[in-house]
Amino acid sequence: MEAPVAAKKPKELIIHGDTRIDNYYWLKEREDPEVIAYLDAENGYRESKMKGVEKFQKDLFDEIVGRIKQTDESVPYKDNGYYYYARYEEGKEYPIYCRKKESLDAVEEIMANVNEMAEGHAYFQVGGLSVSPNNRYLAIGIDTVSRRKYTIHIKDLETGEMLGDEIPLTTGGSSWANDNKTIFYTQKDDVTLRSKAIYRHTMGTNASGDVMVYEEKDETFSTYVYKSKSKQYMIIGSSSTLTNEYRFLSADTPEGELTIVQPRLRGLEYNVSHYGDYFYIITNLDATNFRLMKTPVSKTEKENWEEVIAHREDVFLESIEIFKDYLVVEERKEGLNHLRVIRWEGGKEHYIDMGEEVYTAYISTNPDFDSELLRYSYTSLTTPNSTYDYHLDTKERTLLKQEEVLGGDFDPANYEARRLYAVADDGKRIPMSVVYRKGVELNGENPTLLYGYGSYGHTMDPSFRSSRLSLLDRGFVFAIAHVRGSQIYGRPWYENGKLLKKINTFTDFNDCAEHLIKEKYTSSDHLFALGGSAGGLLMGAIINLQPELYKGVIAAVPFVDVVTTMLDEDIPLTTSEYDEWGNPNEEEYYKYMLSYSPYDQVESKDYPNMLVTTGLHDSQVQYWEPAKWVAKLRDMKTDENLLVMYCNMETGHGGASGRFERYRETAMEFAFLFQLEGIVE
Repeated sequence: MEAPVAAKKPKELIIHGDTRIDNYYWLKEREDPEVIAYLDAENGYRESKMKGVEKFQKDLFDEIVGRIKQTDESVPYKDNGYYYYARYEEGKEYPIYCRKKESLDAVEEIMANVNEMAEGHAYFQVGGLSVSPNNRYLAIGIDTVSRRKYTIHIKDLETGEMLGDEIPLTTGGSSWANDNKTIFYTQKDDVTLRSKAIYRHTMGTNASGDVMVYEEKDETFSTYVYKSKSKQYMIIGSSSTLTNEYRFLSADTPEGELTIVQPRLRGLEYNVSHYGDYFYIITNLDATNFRLMKTPVSKTEKENWEEVIAHREDVFLESIEIFKDYLVVEERKEGLNHLRVIRWEGGKEHYIDMGEEVYTAYISTNPDFDSELLRYSYTSLTTPNSTYDYHLDTKERTLLKQEEVLGGDFDPANYEARRLYAVADDGKRIPMSVVYRKGVELNGENPTLLYGYGSYGHTMDPSFRSSRLSLLDRGFVFAIAHVRGSQIYGRPWYENGKLLKKINTFTDFNDCAEHLIKEKYTSSDHLFALGGSAGGLLMGAIINLQPELYKGVIAAVPFVDVVTTMLDEDIPLTTSEYDEWGNPNEEEYYKYMLSYSPYDQVESKDYPNMLVTTGLHDSQVQYWEPAKWVAKLRDMKTDENLLVMYCNMETGHGGASGRFERYRETAMEFAFLFQLEGIVE
């Protein structure tokens, strides 16, 4: 089968006296039959080029799913007299949300069986489950399109009846006031999908009459609402990339007036937790790596903030969990998470010993103020996801659950995880988390998959994925490049990988690739790269810079048409991200973004083998970005390497909604890699 050829329909895009010609701009028309025909043709072409590995792909899917315990249950947590958990039944795609009153031996109450709710839908996602303070009512968000536009419904848990309340166009989440009849929720803009306003809904009334409590008029900000852990306050936040602002009102008086914590100041970031007579505030005020402050609820402006934990140059303060007798702090030092326990009375403190060189640990669900048990999660590249209860006084740790890996032959001792460092041109040491099956020889012949993201300050910490065993057990090395743009080394690591320093993200990744080759983990004949969303932008940039480093690249839902997207204020998430990428309406940022935008920088040269994925209903990265990119690559590349695209015609940014269905795409990606490596079973 011949590769699809997209028609060229030149469109001039002019700004700052610069003219770009976009031959594939027309692919934006989602309802155009010619667009759908082109996407279908690309799907057909991919199927034809991977026909020889169809059975292998199916076998991989069965292998991956076969490691997952089908009848499974999350670790229950107690909140307001009930134990809450989710469980799965064999052969079912969706969770069943349950609870038991007072005791785990009590009769199970099924709050929501998502398998039954999803019947008849190609895509189904629930989110934001929220139970009223009197434990009777459940608010639940439902999305059946995959555009992340949730409709909130309310269920009477005593009668099992779904009430008539329907609140459309929300984020899915909601928070109950203490009167058991009022919920606060976030409404989205129908076009841009920006979270733009907070509304108050009274149960039993039509949503069209809901009261707007707060409107965020600045299009670079999004807004959200939550209830404090103390249950005393409804807190409304507004955030942009660089700035935060919070308001609050008593949860006992949902129709009361909002009080602002600290008016927004550009560049001032802070968040708010409540305990006793104080708000506890994590902030970057005179603190690059953030510090912890407290302020009386009656006097919240920053002039009244009092320091609790000082700023440290080598420690990044990420989050806190407040208990009656203890404060638990999640910190990051030398690239690793640390959990620090501080007793309020006397200030005595200690760190929880994790016991591995490369790991991820983070605070889990802890709704109870009075508890002396900290629930936290732990994982590493060789340790399955684990849930612990840690006694804050005695330091006793109890493993409540570790993810089971079925199949009978998994043993963590068969695998080795390491932390490696590449060196950038400016001397920065770029960490990599690496895992492989023991016995791998450093002979330059190992197939290797290098993963990266590097945007928004998101750190891709090393964690376990049972699906990854399908790679490791076939001789692959897997590595995560912790490039600038993440916060693995604190806030400066992020600041040096964004805006006018974004190029560092891309060159760091290629430096990591070169280090793996230099140290003979692999060679350019066996090295593959993987990234999704903003990590897909990373994939596009690295192959424009140094395509010769890679045998193949997987770019999942890639953000590759950077300049055109950031100039279109009607596209979801655009205006809110000017502080991440820059505003191309300003010439300096336009020219800089243009210099790395993968779509704009495609050249007539050889590119690696490539698999590009997208979803027709993607709300984060619109499907036309990867579609346009593939069309342009087909037209300009000078090699005979494989270039295929998969467009899921029924889903969006996160792929399929089912528990197992999502692994069909994983199996396809692995089959693509194995096909290029000549691995056939």
